[in-house]
Amino acid sequence: MGQPVAVTLKRSAEPGRVRFELNRSLTGQGHESYDQSPQRTETFGGVLAQRLFATGLVQRVHVYSSVVTVDLVPGADADQLTPILVDLYQYWKPGMEPSLPTA
Repeated sequence: MGQPVAVTLKRSAEPGRVRFELNRSLTGQGHESYDQSPQRTETFGGVLAQRLFATGLVQRVHVYSSVVTVDLVPGADADQLTPILVDLYQYWKPGMEPSLPTA
């Protein structure tokens, strides 16, 4: 359930920086910048930044509307981050078992 996000990865002329262009806006006209994993994730940009930092491949994340700019750890492969963006709105995938409430 949920819809995958269409993602285009664009390499920057600056080494270690990539830009992901999405088919939907995450922040409207607001900017969100993260130099570390956010403690509070009340926005889609915050949730995405937390997931990206959890990979250990990211040094910095900037989100503006439908563009996500990422500074990578030296030697990191940006292609490994694409599935995180594609699955941002996926909350149910084939083969998942529903969790039943406990009494």
